[in-house]
Amino acid sequence: MKLTHLALRSYRNYEQVAVDFSPHINILIGENAQGKTNLLEAIYVLALARSHRTNNDRELIQFGADFARISGTVTRASGDSLLELIISTQGKRARVDRLEQPKLSQYLGRLNVVLFAPEDLAIVKGSPANRRRFIDMEFGQMSAKYLYNLTQYRTMLRQRNAYLRQLKFHQAKDRVFLDVLSDQLAAFGAEIVTARTALLAKMATYAATIHGDITKAREALSFSYQSQVPEAARGDTEAAYAALGELFASHQAREIEQGTTLVGPHRDDVVFLVNGKNVANFGSQGQQRTTALAVKLAEIDLMKAQTGEYPVLLLDDVLSELDDARQTHLLKAIQNKVQTFLTTTSLDGIAQELIDSPAVFRVQAGALTAE
Repeated sequence: MKLTHLALRSYRNYEQVAVDFSPHINILIGENAQGKTNLLEAIYVLALARSHRTNNDRELIQFGADFARISGTVTRASGDSLLELIISTQGKRARVDRLEQPKLSQYLGRLNVVLFAPEDLAIVKGSPANRRRFIDMEFGQMSAKYLYNLTQYRTMLRQRNAYLRQLKFHQAKDRVFLDVLSDQLAAFGAEIVTARTALLAKMATYAATIHGDITKAREALSFSYQSQVPEAARGDTEAAYAALGELFASHQAREIEQGTTLVGPHRDDVVFLVNGKNVANFGSQGQQRTTALAVKLAEIDLMKAQTGEYPVLLLDDVLSELDDARQTHLLKAIQNKVQTFLTTTSLDGIAQELIDSPAVFRVQAGALTAE
């Protein structure tokens, strides 16, 4: 999978730009605050219809403009397709080959991306919410079914929480309706738990191999999926559904008292273990960086296994955060395999001998110039 052409209009600090990219490594070089990260963000938004930097879509629209447009040509084994996303204060509109998509869920998955930025260390040492967001964004790209179940689960969760608040404040009394909501939430939740169990197991296998290569087999990486669903029930949808039903029933009184859903996959977590120890709590900064790198590279391999094609890799000033050994491993891992977009303020310090004929673009004040 390659992004061969990108066009922006009124996106952040880009008034209008159109550019053709190399199918291999593209280096975006420039001083800070010139638009390098904005361009990577635009690719991410084109793929996922949302930004990784803000939840406020208005920030994506250039000051004084009514809308922003991102379009790109994606080349896959099945052929080329033109993706277009228009962002306005009224919402988003998505087109594929000039045909408007009625739902964003029907648009997603046409362009798969993996983003690695310095803040992605939060995957390892940040909050469980960071890790859930990471898992859901990546697995949602790989599986339309996962994305559907996740969307339905979130909708049902909002409805159930709203009804729990009504029960808490005696604005409602019907426990039967709560049981109906609980049952629907358990059904979608079971699908999520079983999918996470399977995909995390596959990702862990890839990550362990990569981590072993980076550390020369001195350290072993493993994943521990933390869920309130008992481990024995996570591999079967019916068993997970029954387990979630029991959890909702046993916590019902407390949930009404607190006005919120206390159990379910929205409370799940993943713990990364190096030599059996939680690397977030007991690992060095170097071990945390190596773990984050292994997880991100494993994402690439998992996406290839699930979709049949490698994703586009976005590296936002991440090489400056890696020492020579980790930088070398990263560049060797992606060479001639994954189309890559890499931002940097300087080519100094980059192991250029590992990058074969990159396309270099100078970014200055929202303009791109090929070098």
